Amino acid sequence: MTIIAVHAVITPKPEHVEDVLSEMLGMVQGSRQEPGCLRYDLLRQDDAGTVRLHVQERYRDMDAVQAHRDSAHYRAYRAKAGDWFQEAPVVTVLQEVDVA
Repeated sequence: MTIIAVHAVITPKPEHVEDVLSEMLGMVQGSRQEPGCLRYDLLRQDDAGTVRLHVQERYRDMDAVQAHRDSAHYRAYRAKAGDWFQEAPVVTVLQEVDVA
């Protein structure tokens, strides 16, 4: 079984930090309920006035990643938050090799 790790970095516009954070907390709850989601964590970085949200995700396989992207809560979040970002989210999809 190949576990898939996803790391996303979201940089909201200053005036939308709380909006994005609120919506992401909803994403956390919905995503953790997905059958193929093994872990979904949200972290916050405050760096010289810029807020970045980091999302660390683990899925049982790429089908589970696609199911997440196809989920109603993910699509609703993306439609709602589209213009709230200072820059496009950076999403990296990784295969775990040796993780404790």
